[in-house]
Amino acid sequence: MPRALLASIAFAAFAAGAAEFGHPGGPEPADLDAVAARLRADRADMELLVSFGTSKGGSAGHLALALRNEGDADDTVYSANFYADRAEEHAKGYYTSELMLRIPKSEYLFRTRSALGKDAAFGLDFGEIYKRSVVGIRVYGVPRAERDALAAYFARINEDFHQRAPRAEYHADDIVYDYMRLNCAKTIGVAFRYGAGYEALAIKEPLLPGPVAKAIHANIPTEMAVKLMREWDARGYRMDAVLYRKWEGSTYVDPHEPAKGMFKDLPNRFPSVASFDFSNDAGAYEDYDNLFAMYVTYNLGRYSVRVEDATRRLAIEAEKQPMPYRQAAEIASRNAEEDSRNFLRRLPFIPKGLRIGAPADNTRAFRQEKP
Repeated sequence: MPRALLASIAFAAFAAGAAEFGHPGGPEPADLDAVAARLRADRADMELLVSFGTSKGGSAGHLALALRNEGDADDTVYSANFYADRAEEHAKGYYTSELMLRIPKSEYLFRTRSALGKDAAFGLDFGEIYKRSVVGIRVYGVPRAERDALAAYFARINEDFHQRAPRAEYHADDIVYDYMRLNCAKTIGVAFRYGAGYEALAIKEPLLPGPVAKAIHANIPTEMAVKLMREWDARGYRMDAVLYRKWEGSTYVDPHEPAKGMFKDLPNRFPSVASFDFSNDAGAYEDYDNLFAMYVTYNLGRYSVRVEDATRRLAIEAEKQPMPYRQAAEIASRNAEEDSRNFLRRLPFIPKGLRIGAPADNTRAFRQEKP
């Protein structure tokens, strides 16, 4: 083989390996396409993606929605852009072109390169599992017209953002991202309410000015997810859940938030509702609403997906039969009520409910609980 060609191959290999695994631009997990194809073969119509929180103390996580479009190779994730707030500090070095991002699902979860360009946020806009775990609530039986209406409404929100609309039917202020007022949970909720006709879906609005009122009346990802699951059950849609586990080894540090440290050292906590659990550690949730959300998604769980440490291979690590939603919710409610009451007593006990996102243990990670 000519030396020039050998040198070219060596340089390409060096360039490909310049970024570490778990860093933007780095290698991607082996078997990614095969696992994605297997999950897609179940033919879910949409998937609500509930990302874990990464902050110490209270952390609400993130909410996005993946829609299936027949003929496309991958589902499309719609995700509110945290940096589309028109703040001066985000004018350069941040992706701010859209309020509602459109991202292929495999890119959103697993890939280390973004079609949005160099300003996309790793661990937020792409490569989520290198920063935190994600629970996907998959929904079946959703009419094509409903999915089209949701996609059209997200486009409407983007158009309002581009036109600098001062208000809209879904928001009584400037159409820009606002962590408390027009956040990820609200943008998903209003698309279902106003776009897909979910008239009974409650969307919170601050009634009074000030940070306390905004916090109390903020739409929160976990609460919105629970409300949407109830709406889907009422419509006769079937559900199951996938746990996409965080890869715990990423040494990447977000240049926009260097003080937080490496991804591997960030908390990885199930996103909390507004409750006393905001002062608890990730594994110490005691609030009924948090316990119910973790228990019901575990009961709906079908797959647990992770990147294997030794092989850097994406794999379905565990699988179980999901419960129907009503059974899953009934058992979760009963267990959450009893466990929450026992936590308050401060006496040793074995919790009845199983929590989605608990540390990986292949002997019981997705053990089927008997009703």
